[in-house]
Amino acid sequence: MTWSATARGAHQPDNTAFTQQRLPAWQPLLSAGIALPLFFCAGLAFIGLGLGLYYSSNGIKELEYDYTGNPGTGNCSVCAQAGQGRAPPPSCSCAWCFALPELFQGPVYLYYELSNFYQNNRRYGVSRDDAQLSGLPSALHHPVNECAPYQLSAAGLPIAPCGAIANSLFNDSFSLWHQRQPGGPYVEVPLDRTGIAWWTDYHVKFRNPPLVNGSLALAFQGTAPPPNWPRPVYDLSSDPNNTGFINQDFVVWMRTAALPTFRKLYARIRQGNYSAGLPRGAYCVNIIYNYPVRAFGGHKRLIFSSISWMGGKNPFLGIAYLVVGSLCILTGFVMLVVYIRYQDQNDEDEDEQ
Repeated sequence: MTWSATARGAHQPDNTAFTQQRLPAWQPLLSAGIALPLFFCAGLAFIGLGLGLYYSSNGIKELEYDYTGNPGTGNCSVCAQAGQGRAPPPSCSCAWCFALPELFQGPVYLYYELSNFYQNNRRYGVSRDDAQLSGLPSALHHPVNECAPYQLSAAGLPIAPCGAIANSLFNDSFSLWHQRQPGGPYVEVPLDRTGIAWWTDYHVKFRNPPLVNGSLALAFQGTAPPPNWPRPVYDLSSDPNNTGFINQDFVVWMRTAALPTFRKLYARIRQGNYSAGLPRGAYCVNIIYNYPVRAFGGHKRLIFSSISWMGGKNPFLGIAYLVVGSLCILTGFVMLVVYIRYQDQNDEDEDEQ
């Protein structure tokens, strides 16, 4: 059985240069005169960029303190031992006092760091309801099954926000105090808690449900807070622009980390007399110790850090560029030796012929 000419023509592509693959093409021929300079130039570029990143990272100042509270490590051990692996009493507090001999150049960022905390665990990472977090009323009262066992409360009420990520919300709090003169009074350093979350998270991904009679509490009526929360989500802050699902601390925590040791931004110091940084003098950080980590062998740290044009302290990026640049130059030298050796051999063979 043969096809007719019409049938064959209907299944044939158009007779154009593009469909018939007749477009002009260029295929580079990589000779030694082209490949070797490329390797050396790429290597020098990577090394130059790596040196800039490395020295920029080393120029960032950091001041950190481990306040986990292991026995004999400071006054926070009292709070840690009071909890014995569980949450300590709500009134438990400790302090970290230190002195700065010179200006700690700003802007200064205050981070908390957790270690041995695997937010990248698969079941932990999917234990959330993005539709609920976006403020959909239907999802608010019908959380997804992935949130289990933090989907429904013991009374059968839907949990808002549901899931293991929200249930494990970091809830330590900090305040910074500065003694300008020896023997003088301590004054509180203003901590800017706004704008610490990603713009897309705060303005796009997270939304409160529509208000009911102008009340956010009524909007969450018929739901229960996560088991580990001492208060409901609509009572996280007295600021109406920083409570509910759009609470900055909550939004920051819900962006899970990829590694078991991670930092999250707590506040920025950039207001009043501290816009240029932390002046010299004595400081104390008052810590409200709520978050238990000793049960899973974790650690908690407070970190004051400055930034540079490349962001926070990250020596790995500079080292990675230096290693890649060095490998490019080493590969270039190996190819050059091979090229010279076989070039001489080819010249000898041609002379013999």
